[in-house]
Amino acid sequence: MQSNFSPALVFRTVCSFCCLVVLLSSAAQAEQTAEATQLLAGAAKIDVTDYDAGPVNDPMFVRVVAIKSGGKIALLIGVDAVAIGEIGPIGNDYLPTVRKTLDQELGIPASQVIVNASHCHGLVRKDLAAKTVEAVRQALDKLEPVKAGAGTGHEDRIMENRRLRLKSGREVDVRHAYSLPRDEEVVGAGPIDPEIGILRLDRMDGSTLAVIYNFACHPILGVPSGGNTADMTGFSSKVIENNLSQGAVALFLQGCGGDINPASYKDFEHPRDAEILGNQLGLSVLEAVRKISCTDTDRFQVINETLTLPRGDRTERIAQLEAEQRRLLQQLQGTTLNFKTFVPLMIKYDLSDNFPADPSFRYLHQEALGREDLKKLDSVNRKNLEAYRNNIFIMEELTRLQANLALLKKHQASLVASGKRTIDVEIAGVRIGDFVLVTFPGELTSQIGLNIKKQSPHDLTFVAGYTNGYIYYAPTAEQMMNVGGAQEDSDCILAPEWQEQFEEKVAEMLKGL
Repeated sequence: MQSNFSPALVFRTVCSFCCLVVLLSSAAQAEQTAEATQLLAGAAKIDVTDYDAGPVNDPMFVRVVAIKSGGKIALLIGVDAVAIGEIGPIGNDYLPTVRKTLDQELGIPASQVIVNASHCHGLVRKDLAAKTVEAVRQALDKLEPVKAGAGTGHEDRIMENRRLRLKSGREVDVRHAYSLPRDEEVVGAGPIDPEIGILRLDRMDGSTLAVIYNFACHPILGVPSGGNTADMTGFSSKVIENNLSQGAVALFLQGCGGDINPASYKDFEHPRDAEILGNQLGLSVLEAVRKISCTDTDRFQVINETLTLPRGDRTERIAQLEAEQRRLLQQLQGTTLNFKTFVPLMIKYDLSDNFPADPSFRYLHQEALGREDLKKLDSVNRKNLEAYRNNIFIMEELTRLQANLALLKKHQASLVASGKRTIDVEIAGVRIGDFVLVTFPGELTSQIGLNIKKQSPHDLTFVAGYTNGYIYYAPTAEQMMNVGGAQEDSDCILAPEWQEQFEEKVAEMLKGL
């Protein structure tokens, strides 16, 4: 019987089998690599309102968006509170406690944890650190593949720059701590940034898992009830979440809002109602979100660096302001009027230039008799009114000066007590697809953000202040020439050189993202 065995056939069969094994192995390896670099995300939010602190109008939340890809993970956390430490209800131990717990229990390094305060003045519960960790766990438990998209929205109706330029060259700001300057002294206001930076994360079925949005404005308007509130950004997040997929989380990241007030902050004709402005912001975010397409991406990177910045010595400026304070006090003059007599006189003399004290026929009657009693009375009253008005204007200037001088003295005492002329600050850079974000722990003013965006090599670059700590205001070097005139330049621990150093460091980080 003749055998069909052929060594050549066996060789070809073995080679084909080996090639098949190699191909299958390569396909499996490619699939594993794709899975390893697949962008995953999970989101969660927890109510952290301090219900024991008094009446509550609307809740405060901690929101978390966890992002993972290729073994790398980052946590973006937003808290409805004024600051991450230093001022307000959150202590300086909060951030270290959260980071230590996440590192020890979940293996997430501190450099990957980014916590932003919305800067609303709501009150959060004392166990916020534990609640934050709980929210992180919930977000990590929900990790799933996502697609990402980035874009921008526009909103310019709800905010205004609160720094006012005066004819004298000085700048003052709009605060409830002191009066506005006289209208005739004001020649302009500073810039705003109407851009809303948006990152959209969609599940594979097309539903939206989370929206992260960045915008610059102090959320400090309040509500008619006067109750505890997350303010305008709390309302905007609610609008967004209620109009997206079930369970979607809208995480707000406060931008460069140091010199940006909510619109009509000094309105005394209507109740203060942040919900109206928050609804407008939320709708503008939704309008932009719906124009963003999400795609697969493996662009995910987090950079965290420490920058040493110079602190400012205010000794000379404090002495100058104290001298100005004494000068203004010496200008106060005695007047025969008090507030009770001043107000009705002021109204009468503003109502009529020619006949303020009495009806016109009485003036005409005296004129016919050759008498000027009423005209002489008008002259005396006008001098008394002018003297009282001058005292009021001096008083208003003194209140502004005194408020800002107190801030300068506070930070000068802190400088002396620290024994250091520098401060270390944490700066983070994040890239998720085309969405690029840099952070800073201070209250950056709007021009800083505009500068960074203009100089960035990335089209979709956004800036978040109030992040990973709090070091008070961070105005531009030009604004700091006005030290003592406005809160931003007075409630500040930095020297003017900080701006150039920060912007240079950010430019370097942006190149690496």
